[in-house]
Formats: sequence, structure tokens, C-alpha cells
Amino acid sequence: MKKIIEQMPDNFLSGICGHRLFVKFMRLKILSKRALLVLVVLSGSAFLIALFLYFISKGLIQGGSTSVIENTTALINQEQTSVGLPVRLKIPNINVDSFVEYVGLTSEGAMGAPKEPADVAWFSLGVRPGEDGSAVIAGHYGWKNGIKSAFDNLYKLRRGDKVYIEDDKGVTISFVVRESRRYDPNSDASDVFNSSDGRAHLNLVTCEGVWNAISKNYSKRLVIFTDKE
Repeated sequence: MKKIIEQMPDNFLSGICGHRLFVKFMRLKILSKRALLVLVVLSGSAFLIALFLYFISKGLIQGGSTSVIENTTALINQEQTSVGLPVRLKIPNINVDSFVEYVGLTSEGAMGAPKEPADVAWFSLGVRPGEDGSAVIAGHYGWKNGIKSAFDNLYKLRRGDKVYIEDDKGVTISFVVRESRRYDPNSDASDVFNSSDGRAHLNLVTCEGVWNAISKNYSKRLVIFTDKE
């Protein structure tokens, strides 16, 4: 059967490369994460309230309630502190310096795509880059009319190359490329969104292979796996 590679689309359908292969796992992950978040918030709130009341009562007995309140407030603020939201993605080796959009799931249940070819998109229903777990950022490849896309040269990255995320707190987080993998459309790619090693990862996703004008899809998905330094 002759391969169809003519005529790029006006819009990439079903998110970046039609990431339907990720949908089932993503939905399960989102549901489990939301349930876990509710549990953590409830249990965390109960713990902090109990801790606060304990120290207040103890502080009143010892005559030091003011300092105890300040310490407890500081503890609460510390619990609420987390990694900042990603703002820019920089990959010096392939001249990427892209604004980070935030996406979730499309109406078809696929990961959303950045609106602009030069931008990238962080899957905001997952972890933030720098948090423990696997954060995922997608970018376009092979835009129509020869317009440059953020991840046109993603395939050139090699083990040891550096990837940088700048967050809204002004912090730059460094990641190191560990490996690259290529997936068929029906492959299990749950490892892209999941990690159980207790470390922070950033996985970069784009299209690769042959463009099919009928299915409006590329034949492969390229994923670059990186680890926080």
C-alpha cells in the first residue's frame, strides 16, 4: 500500500499525533490522583488542625502561645509550598526556547496540543516538572507549509543532553536525557505518564514517522525520557 505523506493538516487532530494510546492510562491516573489528593487534603488538614490545637493548649500552659502559633503557621505554609508552574522549556542542543501552554484532555479523551507550533504543552492533570513522578510535555513536529515546530529536532537529543524548565517562581530546573523510545499507535505507553521510583522525571513527546492524510496521524510517537539532576 502506497504511503501517504502529502498535504499537512490545518490542525493536528486528537492532540499531538492523536495520543489515543495514552488515554486509558491517563484517565485512570487522573481519577486515582484526584482521589489521592482529596484524601491527602482531608487527612493533612485534620493533622494540622490537631497539631495546631495541641501546640496551642501546650503553649497556653507554658505561657508561650504566640511563638507556638507562629511556628504552626510556618508549618502550614511549608506544607502548601510546591514546585512552581512551568513557564518556558529550553533545550540548548536543538535551539528550543518555547513558551509552555497548559493542556488537559480533549473531548475525545486525548492529550491536548499546544495552539502554536512554536509552543509546547504541559499535561497539567499530571505532576509538575520537578515534582516526584513523570511530568509530560508535548510539542508539534512537521507543521504545514514548512513552518518550524518546537520539536522538529527532538529526535537529535542523545543521552546526557540537558533540558531546562523555568517556572513561575523564577527557578530553573535541570533534567538530563536518559533515553529515547518510539511507540506504535497501539502500544502500551503507560510508562510515559507513570513512575514509581520516587524521582522526578520530565518526558517529552512528539510525532515521528510517516504522515497519513486519511487518518490525519503520524505512524510513530517519539518520547524522550529525562531525569531531574
